[in-house]
Amino acid sequence: MYTPSPVPIETKVAVLEEKLAAHEQMMSRIDTAIEKLSEVNSKVSKMLAVHEEKIGTNEKVDNVLFTKIDQLGSKMDSDHNVVLSKIQELEKKVWIGIGVVSCVTFIISNTGFIEQLLTRPSEPSIIVTPRR
Repeated sequence: MYTPSPVPIETKVAVLEEKLAAHEQMMSRIDTAIEKLSEVNSKVSKMLAVHEEKIGTNEKVDNVLFTKIDQLGSKMDSDHNVVLSKIQELEKKVWIGIGVVSCVTFIISNTGFIEQLLTRPSEPSIIVTPRR
Protein backbone atom coordinates (compact mmCIF):
# COMPACT_ATOMS: atom_id res chain seq x y z
CA MET A 1 0.00 0.00 0.00
CA TYR A 2 1.13 3.52 -0.79
CA THR A 3 1.47 6.04 1.93
CA PRO A 4 2.19 9.59 0.91
CA SER A 5 5.20 11.12 2.43
CA PRO A 6 4.50 14.06 4.65
CA VAL A 7 4.94 17.31 2.76
CA PRO A 8 6.49 20.08 4.72
CA ILE A 9 4.09 22.85 5.58
CA GLU A 10 6.30 25.49 3.96
CA THR A 11 5.84 23.76 0.62
CA LYS A 12 2.09 23.70 1.06
CA VAL A 13 2.08 27.39 1.93
CA ALA A 14 4.25 28.23 -1.08
CA VAL A 15 1.92 26.29 -3.39
CA LEU A 16 -1.12 28.02 -1.92
CA GLU A 17 0.54 31.43 -2.25
CA GLU A 18 1.22 30.71 -5.93
CA LYS A 19 -2.37 29.67 -6.49
CA LEU A 20 -3.55 32.75 -4.60
CA ALA A 21 -1.37 35.01 -6.77
CA ALA A 22 -2.79 33.38 -9.93
CA HIS A 23 -6.33 33.86 -8.60
CA GLU A 24 -5.59 37.49 -7.72
CA GLN A 25 -4.29 38.06 -11.24
CA MET A 26 -7.48 36.48 -12.71
CA MET A 27 -9.64 38.59 -10.39
CA SER A 28 -7.78 41.70 -11.53
CA ARG A 29 -8.48 40.79 -15.17
CA ILE A 30 -12.12 40.08 -14.37
CA ASP A 31 -12.43 43.48 -12.64
CA THR A 32 -10.89 45.18 -15.68
CA ALA A 33 -13.30 43.32 -18.00
CA ILE A 34 -16.26 44.31 -15.80
CA GLU A 35 -15.19 47.97 -15.90
CA LYS A 36 -14.88 47.87 -19.70
CA LEU A 37 -18.28 46.19 -20.00
CA SER A 38 -19.77 48.92 -17.78
CA GLU A 39 -18.28 51.62 -20.02
CA VAL A 40 -19.60 49.89 -23.14
CA ASN A 41 -23.02 49.52 -21.52
CA SER A 42 -23.04 53.22 -20.68
CA LYS A 43 -22.09 54.19 -24.25
CA VAL A 44 -24.69 51.85 -25.74
CA SER A 45 -27.35 53.33 -23.43
CA LYS A 46 -26.45 56.84 -24.61
CA MET A 47 -26.57 55.74 -28.25
CA LEU A 48 -29.97 54.11 -27.72
CA ALA A 49 -31.31 57.27 -26.13
CA VAL A 50 -30.10 59.35 -29.08
CA HIS A 51 -31.60 56.90 -31.58
CA GLU A 52 -34.92 56.80 -29.74
CA GLU A 53 -35.02 60.59 -29.82
CA LYS A 54 -34.29 60.57 -33.56
CA ILE A 55 -36.98 57.95 -34.14
CA GLY A 56 -39.48 60.05 -32.17
CA THR A 57 -38.60 63.13 -34.21
CA ASN A 58 -38.88 61.18 -37.46
CA GLU A 59 -42.30 59.87 -36.44
CA LYS A 60 -43.49 63.43 -35.80
CA VAL A 61 -42.16 64.54 -39.19
CA ASP A 62 -43.79 61.53 -40.86
CA ASN A 63 -47.13 62.37 -39.25
CA VAL A 64 -46.90 65.97 -40.49
CA LEU A 65 -45.95 64.79 -43.99
CA PHE A 66 -48.78 62.24 -44.14
CA THR A 67 -51.25 64.90 -43.01
CA LYS A 68 -50.03 67.28 -45.72
CA ILE A 69 -50.20 64.49 -48.32
CA ASP A 70 -53.79 63.73 -47.31
CA GLN A 71 -54.70 67.43 -47.53
CA LEU A 72 -53.05 67.69 -50.94
CA GLY A 73 -54.94 64.60 -52.12
CA SER A 74 -58.24 66.12 -50.99
CA LYS A 75 -57.43 69.41 -52.73
CA MET A 76 -56.46 67.59 -55.90
CA ASP A 77 -59.75 65.66 -55.82
CA SER A 78 -61.77 68.87 -55.48
CA ASP A 79 -59.72 70.59 -58.22
CA HIS A 80 -60.22 67.55 -60.44
CA ASN A 81 -63.97 67.70 -59.90
CA VAL A 82 -64.05 71.43 -60.75
CA VAL A 83 -62.05 70.90 -63.95
CA LEU A 84 -64.18 67.91 -64.89
CA SER A 85 -67.41 69.92 -64.48
CA LYS A 86 -65.98 72.75 -66.61
CA ILE A 87 -64.99 70.28 -69.32
CA GLN A 88 -68.47 68.73 -69.26
CA GLU A 89 -70.08 72.18 -69.60
CA LEU A 90 -67.80 72.99 -72.53
CA GLU A 91 -68.54 69.63 -74.14
CA LYS A 92 -72.27 70.32 -73.77
CA LYS A 93 -71.87 73.72 -75.47
CA VAL A 94 -69.84 72.15 -78.28
CA TRP A 95 -72.57 69.58 -78.95
CA ILE A 96 -75.22 72.29 -78.90
CA GLY A 97 -73.12 74.27 -81.39
CA ILE A 98 -72.71 71.21 -83.60
CA GLY A 99 -76.48 70.70 -83.52
CA VAL A 100 -77.18 74.33 -84.44
CA VAL A 101 -74.67 74.21 -87.30
CA SER A 102 -76.23 70.96 -88.54
CA CYS A 103 -79.72 72.47 -88.46
CA VAL A 104 -78.61 75.62 -90.26
CA THR A 105 -76.78 73.56 -92.86
CA PHE A 106 -79.83 71.40 -93.39
CA ILE A 107 -82.10 74.43 -93.73
CA ILE A 108 -79.79 76.18 -96.18
CA SER A 109 -79.30 73.11 -98.34
CA ASN A 110 -83.04 72.40 -98.46
CA THR A 111 -84.42 75.90 -98.97
CA GLY A 112 -86.15 74.84 -102.16
CA PHE A 113 -87.92 72.04 -100.36
CA ILE A 114 -88.95 74.27 -97.48
CA GLU A 115 -90.13 76.94 -99.89
CA GLN A 116 -92.34 74.40 -101.60
CA LEU A 117 -93.75 73.35 -98.25
CA LEU A 118 -94.48 76.89 -97.14
CA THR A 119 -95.99 78.28 -100.36
CA ARG A 120 -98.97 76.91 -102.20
CA PRO A 121 -98.63 76.13 -105.78
CA SER A 122 -99.76 78.97 -107.93
CA GLU A 123 -101.99 78.47 -110.87
CA PRO A 124 -100.64 79.64 -114.11
CA SER A 125 -101.86 83.04 -115.00
CA ILE A 126 -103.05 83.76 -118.46
CA ILE A 127 -103.43 87.24 -119.72
CA VAL A 128 -106.37 87.50 -121.99
CA THR A 129 -106.62 90.44 -124.23
CA PRO A 130 -109.95 91.24 -125.85
CA ARG A 131 -110.03 90.87 -129.58
CA ARG A 132 -111.23 93.64 -131.64
